[in-house]
Formats: sequence, structure tokens, C-alpha cells
Amino acid sequence: MKYLCLVYLEETKLDTLSPSESAALVGDSVGYDDLLRRSSHLIVAHALKPTRSARTVRVRNGRVLKTDGPFAETKEQLIGFLLINAGDMDEAVAVAAKVPLARMGSIEVRPIQVPSNSS
Repeated sequence: MKYLCLVYLEETKLDTLSPSESAALVGDSVGYDDLLRRSSHLIVAHALKPTRSARTVRVRNGRVLKTDGPFAETKEQLIGFLLINAGDMDEAVAVAAKVPLARMGSIEVRPIQVPSNSS
């Protein structure tokens, strides 16, 4: 089964890291991605550009509304994701708990909705 692990963190926390702390965090993250890839858990993982580069799109009454930035005011922002394979939610949570950024932020684990076969 596939699970999406959404990585949330206060972006400003990343700005406060020293160059060596930042390099260590990147190294830990890349290393964990490599471990997940070798264990066949990892499908894809990507960091996202800062929220200031985001644009939110809504359609209301047929009109497209665009807003700069994330869709909601929150303390933590979505900064990346991992799409993984896991046998069940418990295994997916165990994988997410080892994501290095979980030490500074949070990881939301959600099962991927599998379309029902309409035939």
C-alpha cells in the first residue's frame, strides 16, 4: 500500500541552523532516503521551495482566484514529502518516525486513495 508522508516544519527554523547543522540535516535526510530506497519503501521524496514561492488557486462562481503563499495561516508549513510503500499504517508510521526532519517538525502520514474498479 502507498502512503504519503507530508513533512511540516516552521520554515524559519531552517534559517536558524548553522551551516554545519544544515549540512548534517541534509546528509541525514539524503542518507535516510537512500536507506528507504534500498529497502523498497521509497517511491519518491522531494523538498519543496519556501512558501513564499507558492500560489494558491481557488475557483469560486467560475472565477479563478490566485493568492500568493500557502492556503492557510499555520505555524508549520509543508516543506516536502515522501511517497512510500508500506504493508500497513503501523509500518508507514515507523518509516515516518525516522525521517530526520521529524525531530524539528511533524510528519503527516496518509494512505493513498486507490480508485475502485468500476467494471
